Amino acid sequence: MKEKIWLSSPHLSGEEQKYVKEAFDTNWVAPLGPNVNGFEKEICDYTGAKSCSVLSSGTAAIHLALIILGIKEGDEVLCSTFTFSATVNPIRYEKAIPIFIDSEKDTWNMCPELLEKAILDRIANGTKPKAIVIVHLYGMPSKMNELMAVSRKYNIPIIEDAAEAIGSTFDGKAMGTFGEIGVYSFNGNKIITTSGGGAMVSNEEEYCKKATFLATQARDQAPHYQHSHIGYNYRMSNICAGIGRGQMEVLNERVTARRRNFEFYKKKLEGIKEISFVNEPEGFYSNRWLTAILTDSYDTREKIRISLENEQIESRPLWKPMHMQPIFLTYPAYLNDVSENLFERGLCLPSGSNLTSNDLERVVRAISNSLK
Repeated sequence: MKEKIWLSSPHLSGEEQKYVKEAFDTNWVAPLGPNVNGFEKEICDYTGAKSCSVLSSGTAAIHLALIILGIKEGDEVLCSTFTFSATVNPIRYEKAIPIFIDSEKDTWNMCPELLEKAILDRIANGTKPKAIVIVHLYGMPSKMNELMAVSRKYNIPIIEDAAEAIGSTFDGKAMGTFGEIGVYSFNGNKIITTSGGGAMVSNEEEYCKKATFLATQARDQAPHYQHSHIGYNYRMSNICAGIGRGQMEVLNERVTARRRNFEFYKKKLEGIKEISFVNEPEGFYSNRWLTAILTDSYDTREKIRISLENEQIESRPLWKPMHMQPIFLTYPAYLNDVSENLFERGLCLPSGSNLTSNDLERVVRAISNSLK
């Protein structure tokens, strides 16, 4: 049987072990310690954010961001429809109402024009939304100038779901550092991993201090256990943070490798009339976490996907929009058909930074053969 080629598998450098060993040697096997502090500092140094709180997942970071911005039951939160459900689930944890916004064609991220249309419509209906959650899909930055202009115009804070976008920049500035709060994920399939984990960053240092407080069960300053707020068990362990510190040392190399994968696929496949790619607009720099192709039809996408599957090559359709998900069908959505079209025609190709040239050639060969 042929060896499996995965969509995006973890890629350890070996540098992680020194930090993990140190945690064991010094008995820092807890959700605090030198690696936790060091990882937070390194994330700030890398992104330019003023503060950071490392957490158990990107989902936890979004949840705490919503709490910190005061989102409560019945509040409306504007969010990208073209994303993974972890972007939206925390809105429902707080019993708030997700309002879905469709994508634009250039980056596949939230459409600024539809965002403003939705805000005006919600205000006309008597309810001003309390927050905006945008996503930098597959590592591609959103149109931040336009989105931030809308945010400022209506005084609605932005949470950046940059789970897929550490290492990506817009006009030289790190994704996750434009809005009030930014979120990263270090899940096993991300560009760097802590096995499971995430982080919140902000230029408002009090936000990250509060996130850390809430993530450690919101224990008050007292010699006994006392709690004045509902807390959560969301803090990252010192061991996972040690893995993260080792991964930070090779993050730029991982971005380079992922971008190299994209360029390889584009060079080999762009001559096929049924296939196209999303390119970076000027000033946009994507980490190319996943390389995605856009085919000319659902049938072509499925032909390619099934052919890859038969060759033991993992691929995946683009995200199914949230407004199409059974659990979210009843919520308001402002649509232009872009995300539904992308879902129907798009496919993510193997994109791991540990792919060999033989792996990449095998993927291209299987795609080419499927369309003959």
